[in-house]
Amino acid sequence: MNPAERLAELGLALPMAAAGLGAYVPWSRSGRIVTTSGQFPWSDGSLAYRGRLGDTVSVEEGYQAARLCALNAIAQLDDACGGDLSRVARVLRLEGSLLCVPDFVDHADVLNGASELMRDVFGVAGLHSRAVTGVASMPLGSPVLLYVQAEIDIEGSESP
Repeated sequence: MNPAERLAELGLALPMAAAGLGAYVPWSRSGRIVTTSGQFPWSDGSLAYRGRLGDTVSVEEGYQAARLCALNAIAQLDDACGGDLSRVARVLRLEGSLLCVPDFVDHADVLNGASELMRDVFGVAGLHSRAVTGVASMPLGSPVLLYVQAEIDIEGSESP
């Protein structure tokens, strides 16, 4: 089963790849490596989650926000691959930033929302290294921001 079929089996549709919010591109490519800019939990053009983990956002809501960030990152990878997710050879790394209270300790549980979606969509090729950090502030008040690095088949589109 290819990634597009796995998304459909999960009942998920890819959103349109969002443009950057500033003076940057949403993804860039060097050789076979694609790196996304930070991906927010966008849904239908608006931020689906706002607030601080351990305060106004629960671990489960954070998990769902991370999952949504991952879906948006997959949309960026799809754009980088010219609409063919089967060109993703390997998800290499996820990096997450979490807006959280100082004594929050469930970072891994939150970022599992993104990691598990990558695994479910890309299979073994979705297994990756990972880093997660808690931060004191976040653009737009988002509880999660996700960065993805992947190796792709080199044929196809160039950086936007």
